[in-house]
Amino acid sequence: MIIDTHCHLYLPEFEKDISEVIKRAENNGILSLYLPAIDSNTHSSMIDLERRFPERCFSMMGLHPCSVKEDYLNELMIVENYLTQKKFYAIGECGLDFYWDKTFIKEQIHALEFQLALSIQYELPLILHTRNATQETIDVIRQHSSPKLKGIFHCFGGSVEEANQIIELGFYLGIGGVVTYKNAGLDKVLEQIDLKHIVLETDSPYLTPVPHRGKRNESSYLKIIAEKIASIKNCSFEEVEKITSENAIMVFEK
Repeated sequence: MIIDTHCHLYLPEFEKDISEVIKRAENNGILSLYLPAIDSNTHSSMIDLERRFPERCFSMMGLHPCSVKEDYLNELMIVENYLTQKKFYAIGECGLDFYWDKTFIKEQIHALEFQLALSIQYELPLILHTRNATQETIDVIRQHSSPKLKGIFHCFGGSVEEANQIIELGFYLGIGGVVTYKNAGLDKVLEQIDLKHIVLETDSPYLTPVPHRGKRNESSYLKIIAEKIASIKNCSFEEVEKITSENAIMVFEK
């Protein structure tokens, strides 16, 4: 069994063939699919997908940093309200993204701190999105560190130094399709990171691994990512499968 710790299978890209997508994942040994939230525009579709496939799909609840705009406080209230209504498996994805727009940096930091507090309150893992803001995100987590705080730095693509800081905070590194990109340099970083600190993800429909890059990503491609990591770590696919799945179970403990 392999666990996809981060996939947006509820987005419109999957409307026409989601049953086939999930079946292909099952056929490749990917039996647990964790769905990170984005914002109130997609919460309903995410929860609907979980209801359709309750043995496979597990929803998170949160506000994506790219959705932090003028109305972000209202969005956070929606997140908090959902958490009182049903079981979720994590808070997220949340975090900091300084790549697309720096207009709402202050608000992004506040939204992250708010969701970090929810993670501690509800004793749920925190799933973090960072882009052009890895160190800043690490700094926020460190400032609010708690024995109850755990989670994943999703789509990790940073340095060995950043990886070690994340590990010291008790978080895991989410590794996806970027590890297959020739010039990404992530392979060199992972050579120095023990498998016990890694979980697997696709971020479907984004960040499709080679050789499918440029096409829609899907959870069945997680096997490609695991095979690439096995090659980097000079170990068997089965070892990657076993250790990363055990790590994911430690995070979500469902």
